Amino acid sequence: MIELQPVTSNSRLREAFGAFPSGVTAVCALVDGMPHGMAASSFTSVSLSPPLVSLCIQRTSSTWPRLRDRPRLGLSVLAEGQDEAALRLSARTDDRFRDVPWDAGPGGSVFLSGSSAWLQCSVHEEVPAGDHLIALLEVHSLRTAPAPPLVFHGSRFRRLAAV
Repeated sequence: MIELQPVTSNSRLREAFGAFPSGVTAVCALVDGMPHGMAASSFTSVSLSPPLVSLCIQRTSSTWPRLRDRPRLGLSVLAEGQDEAALRLSARTDDRFRDVPWDAGPGGSVFLSGSSAWLQCSVHEEVPAGDHLIALLEVHSLRTAPAPPLVFHGSRFRRLAAV
């Protein structure tokens, strides 16, 4: 029988969460003509009808309040080689887009160049979830590219291996 331990620290919980690989995304928009955005590895597909995806966002985020009311958000699924862009967009700095190539989309959405997929979204609903919010985003349009995704696992960026 496997012996389980009670959850006694955030670090142990992070270690367990880190056992599951996830993709890395960037959610971005223009605010007062300037790009704003953040990295998120808690992205998942939710529904085909209506087309919904979700992100989990820390309640303490200072970026999400600037993004949530934008008419359109750009969600970029980051590709291999976009490690630095992910790090820049997760840094606590106002200059997150320095050396990060991006393109403006319709409705003020912002997309990172070279990504695996781009989804233009709007906020459908927010659901409180502990110290996070679950943002349900409705997908309005999209584009994909044949680039392998960037993967986050065990607190590190990784690449998929061909089998």
